[in-house]
Amino acid sequence: MIRINEHFTKLKASYLFADIAKRVNAYVAANPDKPVIRLGIGDVTEPLPPSTIAALHAATDEMANRATFKGYGPEQGYAFLREAIAQHDFVAHGAHVEADEVFVSDGSKCDVANIQEIFAADTRLAIPDPVYPVYVDTNVMAGRTGLNSDGRYAGITYLESTPANGYVPSVPSVATDLIYLCFPNNPTGAVATKAQLAEWVAYAKKNNAIILFDAAYESYIRTPGIPRSIYEIEGARDVAIEFRSYSKLAGFTGLRCAYTVVPKTLKARDAAGNEHPIHALWNRRHTTKFNGVSYPVQKAAAAVYTPEGKAQTKALTDFYLGNAKLIREAVTKLGFTSIGGDNAPYIWVNTGRDSWEFFDLLLNKAQVVTTPGAGFGKCGEGHVRISAFNSRENVEKALARIAAALK
Repeated sequence: MIRINEHFTKLKASYLFADIAKRVNAYVAANPDKPVIRLGIGDVTEPLPPSTIAALHAATDEMANRATFKGYGPEQGYAFLREAIAQHDFVAHGAHVEADEVFVSDGSKCDVANIQEIFAADTRLAIPDPVYPVYVDTNVMAGRTGLNSDGRYAGITYLESTPANGYVPSVPSVATDLIYLCFPNNPTGAVATKAQLAEWVAYAKKNNAIILFDAAYESYIRTPGIPRSIYEIEGARDVAIEFRSYSKLAGFTGLRCAYTVVPKTLKARDAAGNEHPIHALWNRRHTTKFNGVSYPVQKAAAAVYTPEGKAQTKALTDFYLGNAKLIREAVTKLGFTSIGGDNAPYIWVNTGRDSWEFFDLLLNKAQVVTTPGAGFGKCGEGHVRISAFNSRENVEKALARIAAALK
């Protein structure tokens, strides 16, 4: 008799964004004359930068010619992109990363979800709260947690991010093995200083742990001195894996390209205490289960690193940060405290009331979609996340509607 993986049954009834979509779709169906503005899910709205479009067209033309046609490429990514990543994203910022430590993929969500496969089932987890749901759910699926009770799974050390600590969690008092960190943070928009990240690196070294550092939003950092990479911290290469994406940097949510950095000095032990390089394990997993990102998409990603590409992506992220500034100013004027919006495209608003109730209020009275904080974890209760990813016109309309609805 075929049986299911029963760990899947421990998952909450639905994925956060699927639940939001159901509520929004029901509202739209019942109110077809009231257009909805979506400031919830973090999907971009502006067109791809011209440099990436030109690279896509040129690469497509190459695929139409026998002499330049490309079939299967290297699973880890083409050398032209890996070398550009290492130089421009890391070495140029004082962080040591080598090209062959970069693994190109079709999205950070996939990489963050898949990386846990190479670690033991009894790995002790440290995961922030609130948090991007994929971190938790994939470990539930893998059987590393107990049942969900009162919004939390047994077997996870939750790293609470609250107004009291500026939404940047401190290292726990107990030992853990696999630590998830995301800065600039999704959903809160908070950033961590070098001193704060250095504490995590020291903790990981002390406990022979590994940090999974999600830096998908690093391109939005504008405050001088805030680290863009965990590898800017001394010793991090021995304890950390970093994930980055072109989705929010260059609008690739529909094109799909990202990468993971696994330093060759990073190691973990087997049950007998023997050390194994994580780089080799991830390479084995990557080459077994992934066939590489398409050549045209990788050429488009490489165009991001040209002088024109850098200027265009900077303008794009500046545009979304302009939206974020308007949102944060508007919610402050309405009397709410918030964080984010200055070094991240999200504004985390402390509503002072049930987050789903506030979500429904804005949907029904303002026709504006946000994301209820409770969907990101227990500490998200009383908050909503507002995304800056939309047109300037829609953001201004949404803010006017919210102000009117909350009078």
